[in-house]
Amino acid sequence: MSNEAVITVSNDPLRSVADALDAAVQGAKGGVEDLRVTASGSLPALSSFLSGLTYKTCYAISYGMVFPTVLVARAIPKENAAVHGLIDGARAAIDMVNEMRAKSLSAEHPDTSLPDTGNDTTP
Repeated sequence: MSNEAVITVSNDPLRSVADALDAAVQGAKGGVEDLRVTASGSLPALSSFLSGLTYKTCYAISYGMVFPTVLVARAIPKENAAVHGLIDGARAAIDMVNEMRAKSLSAEHPDTSLPDTGNDTTP
């Protein structure tokens, strides 16, 4: 983009205005072209940066959650009262949620009820 001004030697004021407008249009076209070249060069770099940032963020979050969970799960012995208590509590919570869901559906739609799937999880 050039920063040269167009200098005209004329006594016609309309010609001077036309020349000034032409110079402004040419400058705007050059600025748009420079912007287009800059944007076309920076968009792939920005895309690559955002892609890498997303990958590293997801990797760090998943590693930070999965590794400690697996470490704790492997550290607890499987055949003891604490594990049996956790399993029984989880089953009781599932049963309670199923009962709450059945009550909610029967209150909303008195003509329908949940089918019994036969998955009794009580020991």
